Amino acid sequence: MLITGLLLSVMGFSIIGACFINDRTIVESRGQAVAEVVDTSLTRTVVRFNTEDGRVYIPPNGVLYPTDLQAGQLVRVEYDSRNPDLVRVAGRTAVISLLPVLSALAVLWAVLLPTYWLLRRSDRD
Repeated sequence: MLITGLLLSVMGFSIIGACFINDRTIVESRGQAVAEVVDTSLTRTVVRFNTEDGRVYIPPNGVLYPTDLQAGQLVRVEYDSRNPDLVRVAGRTAVISLLPVLSALAVLWAVLLPTYWLLRRSDRD
């Protein structure tokens, strides 16, 4: 049971690390544009924008940090000019990932540790 908690914790911290790596990658070769939000769903938010060389681009994985975006909205984005698949909403960073991931891990351990303690206690009796 504790192994599962540790594995989920490693996954959570890996998500946070990946967000910071993506941000660093975008900053190293930043392109900027105004994007139109094409579609929003539970799993991704699709945007369309023109790259600096004039190509219309729709990243297949959507945009990073899409909180509160709605279809038809225009939003400033920053992208990796070497790889426009990597795009985020301008002004938003990996810090946004901290609250949901750390909250989920707190709930996980708040349930897991007392359960583990109760099970260990009942085994001793």
